[in-house]
Amino acid sequence: MVKLAIADNQQVILVFKTNVKRKSEVKLLEPILNRPEILKWNIDLEDCDKVLRIVTHKLTSKDIVKAAKAKGFECAELE
Repeated sequence: MVKLAIADNQQVILVFKTNVKRKSEVKLLEPILNRPEILKWNIDLEDCDKVLRIVTHKLTSKDIVKAAKAKGFECAELE
């Protein structure tokens, strides 16, 4: 986890290994990723770990893992 101190909010970059393979699967995750608590996110489908990066100032890695698993995806924090 990388922490960036920006103004009054402390932003955190969370990085995860996932099993998301296709753009259609990314669409399934969009409802849990397009939230006010998530400032920015992307999934690198070209990477062997299908890396999900999230910039947030409120959520924890446990929140993200739980939400992804609820949608049927594997998700583990990378350090």
